[in-house]
Amino acid sequence: MIGLGVFLHAVGGFAAGSFYMPFKKIRDWAWESAWLVNGVFSWILMPWLIALLTVPNLLSVLGQSKGSDIAYCYLFGVLWGIGGLTFGLSMRYLGMSLGYAIALGFCAAFGTILPPIYDGTFGDLLATTSGLTTLAGVAVCLAGIAVCGWAGVAKEKELPTEQKQQTIKEFHFGKGLLVAVFAGIMSACMAFAIQAGEPIAELALKQQTPPLWQNSPIFIVILAGGFTTNFLWCVYLNFKNRSGRDYIDRRRSSFASNYLFSALAGITWYFQFMFYGMGKTKMGDYDFASWSIHMAFIIFFSNVWGLVFHEWKGCSRRTLRIIITGILIVLLSIALIGYGSYLKTGEKEETIPIAKQSI
Repeated sequence: MIGLGVFLHAVGGFAAGSFYMPFKKIRDWAWESAWLVNGVFSWILMPWLIALLTVPNLLSVLGQSKGSDIAYCYLFGVLWGIGGLTFGLSMRYLGMSLGYAIALGFCAAFGTILPPIYDGTFGDLLATTSGLTTLAGVAVCLAGIAVCGWAGVAKEKELPTEQKQQTIKEFHFGKGLLVAVFAGIMSACMAFAIQAGEPIAELALKQQTPPLWQNSPIFIVILAGGFTTNFLWCVYLNFKNRSGRDYIDRRRSSFASNYLFSALAGITWYFQFMFYGMGKTKMGDYDFASWSIHMAFIIFFSNVWGLVFHEWKGCSRRTLRIIITGILIVLLSIALIGYGSYLKTGEKEETIPIAKQSI
């Protein structure tokens, strides 16, 4: 069960770590135009399509949900949307490897640790071997992220601006660092949004929704909040930069392909949360660790793609060793978190005979 959960998180992490690749194929469009088209597919169309296909009586589920549950999901979605918006900017300034590492490092830390603290269950984790092992995995994950960031600093010092911009046209370490830190903190609101939507998932289960898809209606609400933030900002930039013509100017040879690659990016992006929601249902009592596992897989795959696209071309062997070491540490953290969940299963089984004797 837990092994399946980790596998589903890996698939989601691959989608998240790969979604930005189609943006490299977009030509003659302003960033905000491509980002908004991507958002229509990832935050509006795909959530509704998947939910309609997997949740019986979807409209009934949403209609019966408490207004407060809907509101909290939407509100956290708006806050997460700010993180998603600035996350896209961090990719522009830092590239896939470094941008993902720094932004998701903060996202993993806040998104994994804060929910148990908020629930008042964090102290329980410190009292068991499984809990301590899982927390150790989170700590190792953050250490791996720090090493990836160290590699980025080394890259900044080693390469001249012209060479860095050959692979990342708008490379700017200082600006990108600030944006990535802010993006990571705000993106952690997704963990709270999903938690706030648990009553909605319970209603979906009562409507005979397969447990694997119980989170589908939640994402409709959360991502609508995220789309609101991104829509307002992108439209503002369209007016400011006079880039609104991108959507309708058919004279450019890249017009159709730009829509295609923006849509492909959006669809790929949504798959991360579709598989995340599925994987979360398989993690048992340690589903809070899902966020850390998800972040770790994203960082791993994004750094692999960064190497494939030569974002580290021209760096010294020392810097390459640092970034590879960071990736390996992240992989170790995944194994630790998974092992912590495995230990938790064993602890639960050991308590069963005791419970029977007391009856």
